[in-house]
Amino acid sequence: MSSLSVGARRYDVVVIGAGHNGLTTAALLAKAGRKVVVVERRDVVGGIATGGEFHPGYVSAGMAHDTTGVRPWVVDALRLESFGLQRGGAAPVFAPATEGRGLLLHHDAGGAADEIAAHSGADAGRYGEYRAFFERIGGLTGRLFDSVPPDVLGDGGIDWREALSSGWALRRLGRKGMMEVLRIGPMCVADWLNEWFESELLKCVLAGPAVYGTFTGPWSPGSNALLARHELLCAGRVRTGPAGLVAALEKAARAFGAEIRTGCEVERIRVSGGVVGGVSLVGGEEIDAAIVAASCDPKRTFLGLLSGGDVSTVLEHRIENYRMNGTTAKVNLALSGSLRFACRPELDVEYARTGETLDEMERAFDAVKYGRFAERPVLDIYVPTVANPQFAPAGHSVVSLTVHFAPYDLSGGWNDAQREALGDAAVGALARYAPGVGGLIVGREVLTPVDIESRYGVTGGHWHHGEHGLDQLLVRPAPACTRYATPVEGLYLCGSGSHPGGGLTCAPGALAARGMLECAVR
Repeated sequence: MSSLSVGARRYDVVVIGAGHNGLTTAALLAKAGRKVVVVERRDVVGGIATGGEFHPGYVSAGMAHDTTGVRPWVVDALRLESFGLQRGGAAPVFAPATEGRGLLLHHDAGGAADEIAAHSGADAGRYGEYRAFFERIGGLTGRLFDSVPPDVLGDGGIDWREALSSGWALRRLGRKGMMEVLRIGPMCVADWLNEWFESELLKCVLAGPAVYGTFTGPWSPGSNALLARHELLCAGRVRTGPAGLVAALEKAARAFGAEIRTGCEVERIRVSGGVVGGVSLVGGEEIDAAIVAASCDPKRTFLGLLSGGDVSTVLEHRIENYRMNGTTAKVNLALSGSLRFACRPELDVEYARTGETLDEMERAFDAVKYGRFAERPVLDIYVPTVANPQFAPAGHSVVSLTVHFAPYDLSGGWNDAQREALGDAAVGALARYAPGVGGLIVGREVLTPVDIESRYGVTGGHWHHGEHGLDQLLVRPAPACTRYATPVEGLYLCGSGSHPGGGLTCAPGALAARGMLECAVR
């Protein structure tokens, strides 16, 4: 591997993309003394975690808004709290209902007991057991999500110390616990939650993160692994939302010495004799570096930024078949008042998830199988103005709707009429629970997966940089690149297309930086 200490070159590392993972990589490498430059195509940093003014006076929250997965060790390593990041516990999530009072679900069992008991006394007790299960297996989190994956293809073969350490962490769960962990991964989330609970509303609000952003419904095999992933990654939240995370990462990167250049689009990664030499920007400028860390998605990296012959036909074929057609859209609403749910009008709801039965969620997923968007989509709702009122004029609100399921490859293609129809469907799905919302809308923004691709530069509009199928989580994005280094010497992946996948975790960027630094020491 090339050394990170180059001296003769202008930079030690060029990081492509200033999303949350790219900023994380840059900050950690700069903190370690490397000379780093980040080049970002857009005029702002933050990638899918950054919004913008979508209606005069109203600022959106960005594509991704769930900050519960941000890794605490990254926050500590970069001292992000000293740069303005504010941590807090996981916020309650509201599940509205057309009949009854809905369900305000707290993460901790004690806080959730009364709300769940109103739907099922048995479920209130079982929820405590459910939380206890994830606490018992929480020791696996470090092995699964906070470590560089094992090198199964390296010249030295499997690192048996790593394998035995992970195996011992699993064995310590006891025979029953170990078998349960091995059993639940291939299951569909509907089957597993049916084993636990009676209340459909409770099952739906828990199942949501297992199907968000994926070509997956609650009855899809393997979807339960995504629920487990979400629960194990949950480590509180960033109180100031994704914008607060991005602001802290940018300040940290600059404070540690990283240079960040926006409005700089990479045209190609320069490779000679199988070794990286830097990048060429649109417009002709060249930046020399021994290391290029790409936080853009794997298809854009290998099929768009490298020249023919830079990678093997085997790797090229694997990347071509890497699944990343998005199924998620975004609708931002500017409201002249507060969002109120009819079943609980007194609540100031910050986070909510729709879906009253698992079968209802499955029917929404059915649409994308046939190239349609759901007529009654499943919504993941975030109201950033609850915690950040400056995002809208005084007394007004911004509502961020992540809309599932809407296919990138829409039958007949996306156009203005289809975009507006999707926006209407999303507002209609919200109005089922908040019937007065239509009269409050003063502006809206609708982003289809095609729009997401264009704005954020992510192939297929897939905000996770690739499907979270079991195969693409265990080996991400391809066997030759699972440890962030690629077969092109000096080229690393540091985006969500790498282990442990998408979402606002900062883990891919941090682990990629760790891998680069470890290679430099060897």
